[in-house]
Amino acid sequence: MNPSPEFDSLVPSQTFDRRSFLMTSFAASFALAVQPVMASTVIRTASDGLLAGEVKIPVKDGEMGGYRAEPMGAAKAPVVLVVSEIFGVHEYIRDTCRRLAKLGYCAIAPELFARQGDPRSIESIAEIQARITSKTSDAQVMSDLDASVAWAASKGADANRLAITGFCWGGRIAWLYAAHNPQLKAAVAWYGRLVGTVNEFTPKHPTDLAGQLLAPVLGLYGGLDTGIPLDTVEAMEDRLKQGSAAAKASEIVLYDNAPHAFHADYRPSYRKEDAEDGWKRMQEWFRKSGV
Repeated sequence: MNPSPEFDSLVPSQTFDRRSFLMTSFAASFALAVQPVMASTVIRTASDGLLAGEVKIPVKDGEMGGYRAEPMGAAKAPVVLVVSEIFGVHEYIRDTCRRLAKLGYCAIAPELFARQGDPRSIESIAEIQARITSKTSDAQVMSDLDASVAWAASKGADANRLAITGFCWGGRIAWLYAAHNPQLKAAVAWYGRLVGTVNEFTPKHPTDLAGQLLAPVLGLYGGLDTGIPLDTVEAMEDRLKQGSAAAKASEIVLYDNAPHAFHADYRPSYRKEDAEDGWKRMQEWFRKSGV
């Protein structure tokens, strides 16, 4: 893959709460915690015809790194926010952005963990959760996603046609963002947790916000996902039926024989048929929502 020479380069950030650190995009590689990568199933999307690479996004306390891919020379391309798993914006997420760009979207994956550290350099999932995700607040994430939308609009993308998709940790965030931003047209949540611990960083979860959705959400879940009990999926479906118009327009698709992370083509959990079906459903969900 040959990155476009037109991508925006990163620069050191400003200070944040009197602490100096760089909020940068990290190396375009797969996270250490998911090694070894299942190379035989990894999807590789070339960047030819795309404006693709690292960018810097102004946020309230400085600048945040991210990855952007969109068709070269696109005028007013619709925007899709891509929210990573706990592993950050590694090659799988970047490739997902390029896949969306090939469909005509301006796809942006912000480095939402930049203040806490680089999850790709940590070998243990438990350590990532302890050091990174447990200290990343929902409020900060919502603010950073809003900033990403504003940045895309400033670069000529059509933020009035806005969607979000997320995977695992990012799937939960997709649900939350659908209850946060009235500008959002559609969301697709890939196996995002629906319930969880309530604390200062995560005061509410998707089941708490189901009735308050501002945009319809397509939830894609695996029937064999041991981390997301089916009763929580069923409870979410019930709450959607009793919620807002956007909630009632939402839908959950359950792939009976799929485990967690069935779209992650670099992991043993990948299920090609279900992943491809989910991808097609996502495209249709965006189209019918005007994105």
